[in-house]
Amino acid sequence: PLREWLHKRRTGRPHVTWKFATSIDGRSAAADGSSQWITSEAAREDLHRRRGAADAIVVGTGTVLAADPSLTARLPDGGLAGHQPLRVVVGRREIPSDSLVLKGDSPTALLRTRDPHEVISALADRTDIMLEGGPTLAGAFLRAGAVDRILAYVAPILLGGPVTAVDDVGVASIAEALRWRYDGVESIGPDVLLSLVPPAAG
Repeated sequence: PLREWLHKRRTGRPHVTWKFATSIDGRSAAADGSSQWITSEAAREDLHRRRGAADAIVVGTGTVLAADPSLTARLPDGGLAGHQPLRVVVGRREIPSDSLVLKGDSPTALLRTRDPHEVISALADRTDIMLEGGPTLAGAFLRAGAVDRILAYVAPILLGGPVTAVDDVGVASIAEALRWRYDGVESIGPDVLLSLVPPAAG
């Protein structure tokens, strides 16, 4: 896509989009940890379409251990899309050898680091990176200033409880808030997709 290509040309580094799904009260899972499915089938189809255009999908070991995602791009009929992004698992913990992310549907890279800048450097040959990790990895990328766009799929449900979409982002007061601006709002089935970019972004 043009946005990501222009970013790579301007900055010399991949464009990172943090994607997440949440309830309207900002929860990414229920109190018992269950999270399938917060958003609608239409939203999931939209996500898979975006995955099919991405160069890499990044998650942490925590997401693999908790949810065992396959991280593939799929067609509406459930088949694999023609293009599959590189699956990247970040962190120092071991993941089971039978994890779905290690299956042969798409190539997988294991990066033994928790540093967002090291992750981006390792993926320097890529242009369009989707960050789909859980709250810990998302917080690390936001604290590092390593997120160029946010895509938030928001479902009209309330979950409450302790499982938020992101952990510590380095903000102690309202004055320190990380401020973004909307550059798109779209209805997808019963859900809403919010697109945000940093205030300085073109």
